[in-house]
Amino acid sequence: MEKTASDTGAATGSSRLDELLLEAIVSTGAHIGAVYLLAEDGQVLRMDAQLGLPAPIAKAWSRIRRNDPIPAAAAVREGRTVWLSGREDLARMFPTAALALPYHFAAAISPIRTGETIRGALLLLWPSGRTASLTERQRDVIDATCAELGGVLQRAADRGRPIVPGPQPRILAPRPARRTDPSAQLIALESLNRLPEGYCSLDVEGRVTLLTAPAAKLLGSCSSELLGERPWEALPWLDDPAYEDRYRDAAVSRQVTSFTARNPAGRTLTFRLYPGLTGITVRITPDRDSAGPAPDTGGDRHVRVIALHEMLHLATTLARAVTAQEVIDLVADHVMPVYDVQALAILTSNGGRMRVAASRGYSRQAIDEFDGRPVIPPARERRPLEAGKPAFFSTWDELRQAYPDAIRSDNMSAWAFLPLVTSGRPIGLCILAYDRPHRFNTDERATLTALAGLIAQAFERARLYDVKHQLAQCLQSSLLPRTLPEIPGLDVAARYVPATPGMDIGGDFYDLIRLSDTVAAAVIGDVQGHDVTAAALMGQVRTAIHAHAASGANPGEVLARTNRLLMELAPDRFTSCLYVSLDLERHTACLASAGHLPPLLGRPGAPAKVLSTSPGLLLGIDPEAEYPTTDLDLPPGSVLTLYTDGLIELPGLDLDDAIRDLADRFTPCPGRSLHDLAEFLIEPVALDQRTDDIAVLLLRDASRP
Repeated sequence: MEKTASDTGAATGSSRLDELLLEAIVSTGAHIGAVYLLAEDGQVLRMDAQLGLPAPIAKAWSRIRRNDPIPAAAAVREGRTVWLSGREDLARMFPTAALALPYHFAAAISPIRTGETIRGALLLLWPSGRTASLTERQRDVIDATCAELGGVLQRAADRGRPIVPGPQPRILAPRPARRTDPSAQLIALESLNRLPEGYCSLDVEGRVTLLTAPAAKLLGSCSSELLGERPWEALPWLDDPAYEDRYRDAAVSRQVTSFTARNPAGRTLTFRLYPGLTGITVRITPDRDSAGPAPDTGGDRHVRVIALHEMLHLATTLARAVTAQEVIDLVADHVMPVYDVQALAILTSNGGRMRVAASRGYSRQAIDEFDGRPVIPPARERRPLEAGKPAFFSTWDELRQAYPDAIRSDNMSAWAFLPLVTSGRPIGLCILAYDRPHRFNTDERATLTALAGLIAQAFERARLYDVKHQLAQCLQSSLLPRTLPEIPGLDVAARYVPATPGMDIGGDFYDLIRLSDTVAAAVIGDVQGHDVTAAALMGQVRTAIHAHAASGANPGEVLARTNRLLMELAPDRFTSCLYVSLDLERHTACLASAGHLPPLLGRPGAPAKVLSTSPGLLLGIDPEAEYPTTDLDLPPGSVLTLYTDGLIELPGLDLDDAIRDLADRFTPCPGRSLHDLAEFLIEPVALDQRTDDIAVLLLRDASRP
């Protein structure tokens, strides 16, 4: 197929991007590099080219959303270079990314821009531990490279041939130091074949490019079967995530890694991986004594892989936590078994005093010792934990040296203090405690630091939800009547049960209005929605009904007028409502319904009856809606029950069947207290997890015939 001029221009621009990326890697001493380009909508970063990243990692990170909590997205969002000196930095600043990339490396990510327009990002990685910050020369190279990359992208766009990443990132080949002689490669292979141990070479994608005869023999295969393949894919007995993780670790961190495995012949083999710019050399040696139990697959690294999977599982489960105690319980369930932690606690501070927001494993006495105690200052030469960095104390002496006034509770002997920081603001401190001295290795420190980030996000969500929920419930309860008026000849009982803690609030309401010495009005309803707006609207509906009822309107008129007002206040919210006017002198009732559930009527000596109400439309749908009324006799001793859907609705249960079941349970007796009857009706559903609130209003004509 013939290439168009546009294709040729784009290809030329991509070639120049590749050249600039390779030059930046060589000039800064990096071993991995990648170029991300910002999509036209400005919301997605796509990896255009990369060198040195294992293929699975490159694919997983080839597409990044601008609002993702990861370094490349942050560099573009904030328009600055993000520098990470090592894994602990990554874990502290970007805990989610640290869990997905649990390797040791330093990184710099800088935005690619032309003027004020950001077009992408340049990513460079180095082995960690070599420097705490970028050198001036490295900064100059990065700035110059980003500027030139931006120029290439700008010129391509100006010519109408913008550079667009392909479906997969281009994998660049490193520049060799010198040309290689094919005969020299054969001589090298022949030399390696003379050695008793086996050797193989993997390219940057993990594929076998060279395999010695001893290596093929130890692996139980031959060169023709393995060349061009990834060992853990070609050999079933190496198909273990822990083995591939060692390859990724060597490639990303540029550190020598090793693991042991047993081949199909039963021999234990040790694999040592030596990374370099063009790939990885693997030395394979057989153990002298292969008898005994199955070999370890990587020591601490295998444990770390297990811990990583636990953290990823924890990240998903924390999404459903809505209270501080739920957060600590989920963390405890996942972290304590993996890291042998004996106690956890989340502390906050208020007015210079510590508060225990949640805990697991600490005794009641220990919690009381901390709760309300002044914040413990550090030794003079140390900065307080509010600086946002975690602190690890392997022994009691180490902790006491840093915090002379520290409290030793439950005879714990080692601690990890993990500040909880969100949006750059400290919100609390997570303490992990051990019952014996504990040395924290680098991997453990980094993973626990990442854990702190996950806890902070979940704890902040739980805290904000709790504040919002309390505010909404307070608003809702303040809008419900605290007491109902006493009306001669009328016994009344009302119950309101909020939704299960952790669920949203509801908009259920009820009221009793005294219109005269012998006439009263009862009302019950449910505003659409489970939020503060619903609670506020509920109060407005109650006020409107009060006003229209006091004006002498009949039940149908009360609902019609309230409906017109509701259309003006909240045209996008609907409300069901049942209004009942009670004439205690005539022992009659008149009711009107706006799409509400039918009331129940219990008469002495007769089974409970579901009343037919001829309901009109819900309030808030049609400003011209009319609400017909229904008259009924209310003999002395009769009990009228008004309720909301939270009392009867259950998943999979037909609504009519649910109402009939409620009528069967509704058994008022002349001597039975209405409060007891209300409790009896609510008890079966009040004990279950409820996603909706419940309101019940019972009315008994207690006048004499």
